[in-house]
Amino acid sequence: MSRTDNIFLIGPMGAGKSTIGRHLAELLDKEFQDSDHEIEQRTGASIPLIFEIEGEAGFRSRESLVLDDLTRKSNLVLATGGGAILSDDNRRALRSRGVVVYMHAPLETLLQRTRRDRHRPLLQTTDRGKTLEEILKSREPIYRQTADIVVETSHRSPASVAREIARKLETLQTDENAAS
Repeated sequence: MSRTDNIFLIGPMGAGKSTIGRHLAELLDKEFQDSDHEIEQRTGASIPLIFEIEGEAGFRSRESLVLDDLTRKSNLVLATGGGAILSDDNRRALRSRGVVVYMHAPLETLLQRTRRDRHRPLLQTTDRGKTLEEILKSREPIYRQTADIVVETSHRSPASVAREIARKLETLQTDENAAS
């Protein structure tokens, strides 16, 4: 199995991981999965409810188990939750079992895309902008350090971003084949 068999999308909430991931999976003829959706399916509970009952630590524990399971699959495009990269184990699994793509978008774009969303527990605050800015500030270096590929998602169609990722994957695969 080549590392490019699996594509793992990382980035903050609102970057477009799920939407672009579906386009990318179709383009590359791969299965698409969303780790947050999988957590909800397996627990029978919504992410906000898990946060309410178990707190962020409980959610992160569940997220790590699901990520370990999903990253062992093959021929997969996986949209991860925005905080999945906070765990060393998660980062190791992502990097060793596939190509990691950081979906970058500026704060203004993320705020616009999440402004009406009530499904993201970390954004249920009085100042979404400040909260999202703090999240980005702490996670941005980790996203960049973990990623094999970085793509900008703001002001672009999901299909356009998916095509760019596919082109970058081809280049990466060619480079890896030449090195081996």
